Amino acid sequence: MKTFLDENFLLTNDTAVHLFHEFAKDLPIIDYHCHLSPKEIYENKQFSNITEAWLYGDHYKWRMMRANGVEETKVTGEASDYDRFAAWAATLPMAIGNPLYHWSHMELQTYFGVYDLINEQNAPVIWGKVNAKLAEGGSRARDLITNSKVTVICTTDDPVDSLEYHIKIKEIKDFNTQVLPSFRPDKALEINRATFLPWISQLEKSAGITISSYDDLLAGLESRAEFFASVGCKVSDHALDYVPFATATKEEVDEIFKAGLAGKAVSLEDEKKYKAFTLLFLGGIYKRLDWAMQYHINASRNNNGQAFAKLGPDTGFDSINDSPVASALTGLLSSLAVADSLPRTILYSLNARDNEILASLMGSFQGDGIPGKIQLGAAWWFNDTRDGMVQQMKSLGNFGLLGRFVGMLTDSRSFLSYTRHEYFRRILCNMFGEWVEAGEFPNDEQLLKQLVQGISYHNAKQYFGF
Repeated sequence: MKTFLDENFLLTNDTAVHLFHEFAKDLPIIDYHCHLSPKEIYENKQFSNITEAWLYGDHYKWRMMRANGVEETKVTGEASDYDRFAAWAATLPMAIGNPLYHWSHMELQTYFGVYDLINEQNAPVIWGKVNAKLAEGGSRARDLITNSKVTVICTTDDPVDSLEYHIKIKEIKDFNTQVLPSFRPDKALEINRATFLPWISQLEKSAGITISSYDDLLAGLESRAEFFASVGCKVSDHALDYVPFATATKEEVDEIFKAGLAGKAVSLEDEKKYKAFTLLFLGGIYKRLDWAMQYHINASRNNNGQAFAKLGPDTGFDSINDSPVASALTGLLSSLAVADSLPRTILYSLNARDNEILASLMGSFQGDGIPGKIQLGAAWWFNDTRDGMVQQMKSLGNFGLLGRFVGMLTDSRSFLSYTRHEYFRRILCNMFGEWVEAGEFPNDEQLLKQLVQGISYHNAKQYFGF
């Protein structure tokens, strides 16, 4: 019987052990999609206790706690930080099979040297050990980043953001990690949401223009993209809960935009026209700026109306959507290709059903001499599991070039999440090891090293141009 979470955790064959320890374990990390706060990075946030570092803003854990019967006051409410931590510690033993069980223990071991099993009985001991370690110093936000060997972080930022903290971070002399913005204009596209008009007002201020027409909107977005580029942005991102596509003239879209600007609801068909035309315009900007474009598809957000009214978005009430993707996504990508405006693109779906659709579709749009120009994005959110990672990589391997995959990301708000890269690398090496030992792939050490290190680090560095 193997020991839980020993040095060969998740490595079930000799080849996997060799690949991980020799080629993957000590590589740096590129985190090209996350939700870390640049303000907290600049201020080098000091965590007062493990709850602040571990549970604040982590809706992955909040979902599990609610499922375990923990009352909301100990999830997002006014309970003490110790009581919230104790509630999580009591929840985790029930999470067998969930990656949070592994991640939580890996984080304690990696960052705090704590090897105790997390449970209700050990909660006071773990609380004391971790908090003592935090009090010693050396575990502030930038310490955690540096100690994790992170070379690049791409945060997620609204076009109206001033990027003041990204600019200030560049001036820190003893911090060598690049912290770059990512351009995420979701609020510009969501013409039927309550956030639309307030956001338009913010764009007017940040771009220094008056927006009374669709051309004004496009000018504002292009101006902000240029500003993001000046601060080092190399990545855009879109949350497409469904993939919108419908053809329209610019004059039609201008009328739709003006209706939204007047506070009127627009039809679903008009919404699709507005979104598609705007996405095509933005794709052209991204191509010109040599950015990579990310589409995060098929999330169903804020499902619980009562909880949304009380707690707002990003609080753990989302799920996997099942909207069709093939036809509309083909329309978007083909339109971009016809206009010679298709940038490097990463396609993610929260519905694992879509992996093979995306993996086959993207083969129709490769080219321009760019290795892996169109990517099947890493197993994302609810797919961010051992099974999900393996399935995503096997789909890519079956339909495309797994060796060109740009690898793992954290998609996290936590500074402790970099152990997810280790988790991914162990799973990657184990999968390769299984294939080698079954005689399904040659035991060619140089080739295996190239593949493991490429997927773990080098491919992303080349693809994004960091």
